[in-house]
Amino acid sequence: MLERKLIDSAEVPGGATLELIAHGRDHMITLERNELMSTRMQYSEEQLAELTIDRMTAPKPNMLIGGYGMGFTLRAALARLGPDARVVVAELVPKIIEWAQGPMAHHTGDCLADPRLSLEITDVADPIGEAADGMRPQFDAILLDVDNGPDGLVREENDKLYSPRMLRQMGEAMAPGGVLSIWSAAQDPRFTRRLEKNGFDVEVREVRARPNNKGPRHTIWFARV
Repeated sequence: MLERKLIDSAEVPGGATLELIAHGRDHMITLERNELMSTRMQYSEEQLAELTIDRMTAPKPNMLIGGYGMGFTLRAALARLGPDARVVVAELVPKIIEWAQGPMAHHTGDCLADPRLSLEITDVADPIGEAADGMRPQFDAILLDVDNGPDGLVREENDKLYSPRMLRQMGEAMAPGGVLSIWSAAQDPRFTRRLEKNGFDVEVREVRARPNNKGPRHTIWFARV
């Protein structure tokens, strides 16, 4: 039986300590005893990209992904998007990228070297605010996989990302016809109502963590202004 092995730990700015655990060729990132993500359960993160792209209409899309995580969403997006697309990834924790380029390089592949990618080590709220204020181009899609969703575990500051003020700012940061997509580990009807109260038309989808229709059920919101 394979043992779990601690590879490294990372301090989240203003938050908790994440641990990178190896289990054979698989990896997981944990918070205390909570498994936040794993290379064995990636389907819902991939669907975050796939289902968003299905709903996009821009011929040369400009996409923002909040949180690199293990790169599942980014790799799925790059596999579907054309050569004229642009993808910005905002990742708050530098060690997440170090892990992607180091112990998890066999999962990462060459996605971080893709010429369509702009990787920014920053809070995703920063590029959202800049696009809303006209300091950078608006986004055709904003994909958020930050913390555990609207009911977070990792960093108290993340809760502000799902606040009414930030939701309205996200609407301002998107180009006409843009899609806001938000991943969550659990259902949250109150968050659905919050999106609606702040001017979004909302679609809620439930997606399994594994492509064989097994594993935990995760939630994705698709919202348009």
